[in-house]
Amino acid sequence: MADTAMSETTTETVNVGGVAGDQLRSYLERVERLEEEKAALMADIREIFAEAKGNGFDVKIMRQVLKLRKMDGDDRAEAETLLDLYKRALGMA
Repeated sequence: MADTAMSETTTETVNVGGVAGDQLRSYLERVERLEEEKAALMADIREIFAEAKGNGFDVKIMRQVLKLRKMDGDDRAEAETLLDLYKRALGMA
């Protein structure tokens, strides 16, 4: 009887406590694949920034510009207004 239970857990996943093992394994494997793709993409992005830096661009500023480009116009204008206000309040402008 113990051998039968052992073979079930090694060859197929069982439902335990209402959790469908096969479905859970599928989700986890999909996330793992995406994590691998994400790591590869991050490496590609690092290479692009290294290339840009090698051509004289400031990578920190490029990252800030990317952040601004993701914002819609109103949010960007508000952020720039607040930044200007804070800089003036600190005597930086």
